[in-house]
Amino acid sequence: MGGKGGKVGPDLTGVVGRKAAAMAYAYSPALRKAGVVWTPDGLDRFLQAPTRVLPGTRMVTSVPQPDQRKAIIDFLARQK
Repeated sequence: MGGKGGKVGPDLTGVVGRKAAAMAYAYSPALRKAGVVWTPDGLDRFLQAPTRVLPGTRMVTSVPQPDQRKAIIDFLARQK
């Protein structure tokens, strides 16, 4: 996703199954040190409460609705 003048976040193509902070991007120190692989379950927990799951993350927007999280994760899983 691009914003005026640049990217808003890292490329999420292939994120499901990939180690967190594995792409070229200015990730937060918390995410770089997390050592997690983004599974559907892990993404679900993270999207529900990013700052609680990973204190220090720069992602502060949560997705409280389970059906919305599922739709996001299903979409991401199809991006290869």
